[in-house]
Amino acid sequence: MTGAEASNSPGRIRSATASDAPGILAIYAPIVESSAISFELEPPGIAEFVDRMATVMEDNPWLVKEDEGVITGYAYATVFRSRAAYSHTRESSVYVHPGHHRRGVGRELMLALIEELSDRGIHRVVAGATLPNRGSAALHESLGFRYVGTFHAVGRKFDRWYDVGFWELSLDDR
Repeated sequence: MTGAEASNSPGRIRSATASDAPGILAIYAPIVESSAISFELEPPGIAEFVDRMATVMEDNPWLVKEDEGVITGYAYATVFRSRAAYSHTRESSVYVHPGHHRRGVGRELMLALIEELSDRGIHRVVAGATLPNRGSAALHESLGFRYVGTFHAVGRKFDRWYDVGFWELSLDDR
């Protein structure tokens, strides 16, 4: 798959299945509980998470990086907004297990997600990240995403306000 040559991480990227939910949630739940990377206040349960995955995968890709049966990261795309005129734009998300940071997992997942979205005729991909988040900013900018702005104090978690930065990538320019 695209980007595999540049990865320092063994394993393979594939489409997620419902049976991956526990491994994906093992990455996501600690993020919810201990950081402002996600604005959820409580991690979802397995059944709710399986439902979320199924809803996303009705029309959009959800990819996992798997190494010897362990999910080391995942990326997916969702509808950017519900109005019909936005139908060729997607919002991307990528999460990597902390034990696999800085090994190319996020980059490889995002390259595969971008390729999949491009193959589906998507025009533009947007990404948001709670600020500060140098790692996410660096990853997206290294992939050609362009920073487009910040919404200030739009999320409140841990008795604190957080800003969210946004990046965009035109798939027509690829």
